Amino acid sequence: MRVTQADARGRLCEVLAIWAGAVLLVWPALLNGYPIVFSDTNAFLLQAGRSLVFFDKPWVYGPFLLALHGNTTLWLPVAAQGLIVSHVLWLVLRQFAVQTAWRHLGLCALLALGSAAPWVAGLLMPDIFAPVVVLTIFLLAFDHGLRRWERGWLIGLAAFAIASHLAHLVLAAACIAAVGVLRWRRISVATLPLGMALVMLAATNMVAFGKFAISPYGAVFSLARMASDGLVDPVLARNCPASGWRMCAWAGRFPATSDRFLWDVNGPMWTTPGGPIGLAPEAAAIIKRVIAEDPLGVLRTGLANALRQATMAGVGDALVPDSLDTPMAISARALFPAEERTRFAAGLQARGMLAPWGTVLNLPHAILLLAGALTTLGLLGSPRTDALLRSLAALILVGLLANATVTGALSGPHDRYQARIAWLSLLVPTLALLMAFGRKVAPEGK
Repeated sequence: MRVTQADARGRLCEVLAIWAGAVLLVWPALLNGYPIVFSDTNAFLLQAGRSLVFFDKPWVYGPFLLALHGNTTLWLPVAAQGLIVSHVLWLVLRQFAVQTAWRHLGLCALLALGSAAPWVAGLLMPDIFAPVVVLTIFLLAFDHGLRRWERGWLIGLAAFAIASHLAHLVLAAACIAAVGVLRWRRISVATLPLGMALVMLAATNMVAFGKFAISPYGAVFSLARMASDGLVDPVLARNCPASGWRMCAWAGRFPATSDRFLWDVNGPMWTTPGGPIGLAPEAAAIIKRVIAEDPLGVLRTGLANALRQATMAGVGDALVPDSLDTPMAISARALFPAEERTRFAAGLQARGMLAPWGTVLNLPHAILLLAGALTTLGLLGSPRTDALLRSLAALILVGLLANATVTGALSGPHDRYQARIAWLSLLVPTLALLMAFGRKVAPEGK
């Protein structure tokens, strides 16, 4: 196929636009002077870099980091995350025939300034792949002119994004269910990445733990959530000591929060012989008993946590230096040259100076997100809305609700959980405005 000079210029313009968009989408990391990290980032680094197994982390995001940083610098994974999001957004614009370099940069600038998107993309955690799950499933299910290599890339990316965090399994399933309603003929291609992710998780858990299972020890998270919601104590009162559960010893004195249940070294999980792995079978048994004896209580607290999570999307809880010095020093010494440790220590986050930059944006972000969500809902319900745009609106709203439900109800409400995906509410209104100012002819698939 002959490539004309105009085609070459167009491809160059596309590449430059995607790279420039990536820079906009990781600006907080540039401001920080170092990639933004979280306490769990250390575990992901050591997971692949030192072949360590962690009961609560799929062996997916760690290898992603290792493949990119190559024991040199963590700037490379941040650059990759920015490029991935920028490229997916470019493809979304193209599906609506509104893609130009300037429009793409305008969209990225809006997200960079008006939402938590750049704070999530610049964070070395699998959080950024939650919105990627929603957008890749949309692109695959409502394909309008994707090139063959782009379809292959999106299938692989979607599978990786789903497998990178267990909550993304529920998120993907909810989006696929929406596809089944909106465009059932494409359900197979939309489901393929989820099937690949399930196989990936089961295979890695077989290697790591000898269990061909998706989440061998995930029950401890649900137990922690139910205990902090006050659902476990009544069950223990009715079933102890006859049940023989070790948790009987904690009756009436469970930690007030699920975080303390899970991570306090003197708490229920780590004082159980075998830690979370040892507790998991008992946790599963207790959960089944709670659901059987108090199903309405489980439903009530789950809905309350999901609703609370849906309203929490602030920036800040992943920007503080708490619990970073020791773990990051461990992984930095194990994996990187001394210069990398110096760069981390010099960053605003390590010096406790990054969080104010993020929290000051929470109010304007909240106003924009609320307006975006209401506008998306309005466009979904309007018969005058373009059918493709209405489909995207449906998937985004389903994704927002599914994310709030799985993270809030099963783990516990935290700002970081919903902030990672809430910025999608700005996408549909922006596309509607771009479409109102004229559309280009979508390219033919190749």
